Amino acid sequence: MAIESGINVLSTISGFLPVLAALINYKNLDKALKIAVVYCLVSVISDIALQMMVRAGLPNNYPVIHIYIAVSILLLGAMYFDAFFNPLLKKTVLVTSSVVLAFAIANMIFMEGINDYPSLSNTVLSILITCFSLLYFHQLLTRQEFVHIEKQALFWINAGMLFYFAINIFVFMLFKRILSEHKVSLYLINNLTNIVANILFTVGLLCKPQNQKATSYRY
Repeated sequence: MAIESGINVLSTISGFLPVLAALINYKNLDKALKIAVVYCLVSVISDIALQMMVRAGLPNNYPVIHIYIAVSILLLGAMYFDAFFNPLLKKTVLVTSSVVLAFAIANMIFMEGINDYPSLSNTVLSILITCFSLLYFHQLLTRQEFVHIEKQALFWINAGMLFYFAINIFVFMLFKRILSEHKVSLYLINNLTNIVANILFTVGLLCKPQNQKATSYRY
């Protein structure tokens, strides 16, 4: 139990790494990266708020998670909208993000409710970002000019997004169903993936600017 508690604290602390990296490398951040930094900041603030509520003995911190999901949809949708070059993909991001945001709000009010764990919203958000991240990797790999993708800041940010959300899809989906028996294990998976994702975000935010846009793509 002490190990799980320590990893939980380490997970929260790791959220400060990308924020610190952004402060160090702020002059080199473009619009998409600045949005990613805001997302990281919102994430660490929500983690701290959740832990403070638990320590204060408050019975329910699920409303914070509902709000965090809604804000995440807005921020990550904006990040990928700016990151994609193809107009069709931009429209796809705009439409799908709007639909998912509307679903999250409806779930918060009418379905699971703001005082219940948002398993549906978290699952749909994870599927959305997993799809966006795969599409972004496709964009990087189909560029017709030579680029060092490992030197692209968004490559690392996107890798962190894919790693975290793809692994946690089933954790969020099954959270309420197996919460009573495997609560610690579920938190452990989430915390470990969060630590790795924050390290990847940090690497990305420390990257120096490279040539970001190509003139043509293969689709």
